[in-house]
Amino acid sequence: MKPKGKVKDLQTEIVDAMKQWQKMEDASLASTGRIMEKTTNPIIRLAMEIIQRDSQMHYNVEKWVAESLQDATISLAPEELGRVWAMIERHIELEQRMIDTVKKLLPSLKGKRMVVQEYLLNYLLEDETKHANLLRRLEGIKKGMLP
Repeated sequence: MKPKGKVKDLQTEIVDAMKQWQKMEDASLASTGRIMEKTTNPIIRLAMEIIQRDSQMHYNVEKWVAESLQDATISLAPEELGRVWAMIERHIELEQRMIDTVKKLLPSLKGKRMVVQEYLLNYLLEDETKHANLLRRLEGIKKGMLP
């Protein structure tokens, strides 16, 4: 078992890192805003909007991580996760269907000079995969709760 001082030091280090990361997210928001001011190109603007929304969510997650180490401990009871687990599994299946759809489409675009569409479909594939993985990792929390 780690001495208490080391755990507290690690918590402080994580909180400090999250606060620094939030500053970088603020810089990302400002940077994407400046780029959007300089272009009317819909592809570039869409990419910047996606990054802005992600940065806003990242900021919230970083805040949550820091607060969870500074304030009361956050817990997730097995029965809470159990109440919604079947719905989460159905959502994972939905994410997987979206992943399968884009995986079927992408090969047909190769060599067709549909680079913008391919670019955006690859983005969707990565994002839907991220969503599915986020939900699948909840199962690790679920398994870690049960004896």
